[in-house]
Amino acid sequence: MKNMTACFRRMTFMLLAAIATLFAGCYGNHHDGRLPSVPVGVEADSTCFYETHHYGQNFNFVVKADSLMLVRQQPVEILSRMHTDTITVYRGDHVAVAEIRVLPTDSIDSVWVQIARDQETFGWLHESSLLPSVVPDDPISQFISTFSDVYLLIFLIVISVISVAYLMRTIFKRNARIVHFNDIPTFYPTALALTVAAAAVLYSSIRMFAQDTWQHFYFNPTLNPFIVPPALGIFLVSVWAMLIIGLATVDVVRGILPTGEAFLYLCGLAGVCALNYIIFSITTLYYVGYPLFIAYAAFAVYVYVKRFGRLYKDSFRKHGKST
Repeated sequence: MKNMTACFRRMTFMLLAAIATLFAGCYGNHHDGRLPSVPVGVEADSTCFYETHHYGQNFNFVVKADSLMLVRQQPVEILSRMHTDTITVYRGDHVAVAEIRVLPTDSIDSVWVQIARDQETFGWLHESSLLPSVVPDDPISQFISTFSDVYLLIFLIVISVISVAYLMRTIFKRNARIVHFNDIPTFYPTALALTVAAAAVLYSSIRMFAQDTWQHFYFNPTLNPFIVPPALGIFLVSVWAMLIIGLATVDVVRGILPTGEAFLYLCGLAGVCALNYIIFSITTLYYVGYPLFIAYAAFAVYVYVKRFGRLYKDSFRKHGKST
């Protein structure tokens, strides 16, 4: 009981610390003076454009393509096939939106955006050419963009499957501890695995059914779940829960297992969580993830209760008699 009390105190402290960080952890667009003094005059209604496109004048981007070609002349001159000059910005350059114009007569893309790197480097291009080549100048947006890359996702899947297969082989060969199968008497690892799976289901669900909400979050990220729509707020709560439960899990596992076994157990747990994220984030896109998650949650809870349910009953009985 003393160990359970100490663990509860540690968990409470981490929870309070996370909540304090959460209220301070609100990110917005960073306007740090990189916007040069160029003539501006947005023809499109700024408020309406921001509501539908989720970015606007003075918004900061970072170029993620190898290069991005800009045209110095005005969009009308470009459409009139007048002589034009171009200038190029490169990967890693910080640019800002200087002006936005909507030209309904343009059959390719009616939205033209003028971006500027500095006072000498600015020009126009279609929005359809701009957005795939840049990422908002915010660490959360950059993280989302990186892990949304198809090639990186495929690489992570291959590496995760190989790593987990090797870990599982090593763990079963040594008859070592592993979550769900040869678990330890604490629910934190199971709770972490379930939280990761639930977060993956939520992530894919938002991408499928609330694309506009996710797009707004991508351009205007925040870690505060209380200032976003409910579905997105629940997802952010699950992200914070992963952090809190993960810290508690490491602390508890270190107290139960010797250092070597604890390290192997945590590696196996990390592999299970990685597989949960990959499996549920992909299967949810095809609606299979929902029944699969229900089955997985039932299995995880059933296995844990079957193995350790009596231990908790005995503990509560002893505690009741002592009081």
